[in-house]
Amino acid sequence: MTRGSLSLIKAVVILACTLPFLFLAARAFGLGSLGANPVQEVLHTLGKTGLNLLLITLTVTPARRLTGMNWLVALRRSLGLAAFFYVLLHATTYAALDLGFAWSTLLEDVTRRPYITVGFAALLLMIPLAVTSTNAMQRRLGRRWLTLHRATYVIAVLGVTHYFWQVKVTTLEPLVYTFILVVLLGYRARGWLAKRERRTIADPA
Repeated sequence: MTRGSLSLIKAVVILACTLPFLFLAARAFGLGSLGANPVQEVLHTLGKTGLNLLLITLTVTPARRLTGMNWLVALRRSLGLAAFFYVLLHATTYAALDLGFAWSTLLEDVTRRPYITVGFAALLLMIPLAVTSTNAMQRRLGRRWLTLHRATYVIAVLGVTHYFWQVKVTTLEPLVYTFILVVLLGYRARGWLAKRERRTIADPA
């Protein structure tokens, strides 16, 4: 994989990440319809896109290991930042358009409505990951950077839980998201256990 080819792939990925937002904006400005409840449609689209991108970000490592295409790692930052962008817009839309910046109502929702509580927790955890996503921060933090960014798995659990609880009636879609998350976490756990077993064999003391 040449540097030029990788740059082109990155550009395509970034463009693909912006398309849901562009389509949503086009619908909002008269080139389509947002349905009977525009605010809920915007909330749903932004939140679901953020969750999709978050899960895609988590597939990068398994895909790299299974295919040997190490260049996939270079896409992880763009995907993660795009996920944060959509989740942040999702939360901002809720606070601005749904609640009209009624901060007391927002605080009550965060503290008393479980699906909003876990969604807000996911957003808070994503902020330090976005801030430390640069190469400079990665070098500065060293091994602590890896530890910090493992929070992505916690964020994914919170995100899927938020979506599952937000759906009033259990349908196939949240179950599919849950299954995908379980597979990704299972793959990660399997790798961690295998690594631990190799260390035990190498140092049986």
